[in-house]
Amino acid sequence: MIFGFNTDVKHGDTIYHVQSEARESEKLLQTQVFMRGRCIGKKAISYANSALEASLGDAQKEQQLRDQHRLVLEAIREGKLDDVLDRAETETLAAIKQLDVQWENASSVHADGNLTMRLRVAEDGTAVPSARLTFRFARAGAAPFYTQAVTDSTGAAEISLQVDEAALPDSSVMVQANHEGRTVTRKFALRKAE
Repeated sequence: MIFGFNTDVKHGDTIYHVQSEARESEKLLQTQVFMRGRCIGKKAISYANSALEASLGDAQKEQQLRDQHRLVLEAIREGKLDDVLDRAETETLAAIKQLDVQWENASSVHADGNLTMRLRVAEDGTAVPSARLTFRFARAGAAPFYTQAVTDSTGAAEISLQVDEAALPDSSVMVQANHEGRTVTRKFALRKAE
């Protein structure tokens, strides 16, 4: 099994989320770059060629994926992201409508020992009903917790988890929305109420 990589990196005033994974079914090592939850480009290497696949074990694929992830991070830091992304893929992405995930109660998510997140999924400002949301709640010293929800007719969904408010500054929530073959991933940092 090959583990993926997720990194937030800042260039200027923009924060990019870089996500790399091995897509075994497609025989791809893929890195995606997100900005405000929208995928703005990809870089992928295929290992479908049988000669290449035979010579690549999981350790070699993971190292190649790690190197590709670093290459994209360095390109962002140097302001040269367009130089490393797959051009055809980036042009296609620009023409596709994108899903967007909005965190509606970001200022008040913790009460009575529970973390409650209300999210809305939209596409070009229009609510997306029946989108499947997968949540990955990560905190220091504990295994990640996963849960799912489906958006209602207004594109809204809510999750509630029992968690101590003191653990929030060391926690994050990764949300992936899927609808009709389109996917968007957002990472939200949590903080203790002030």
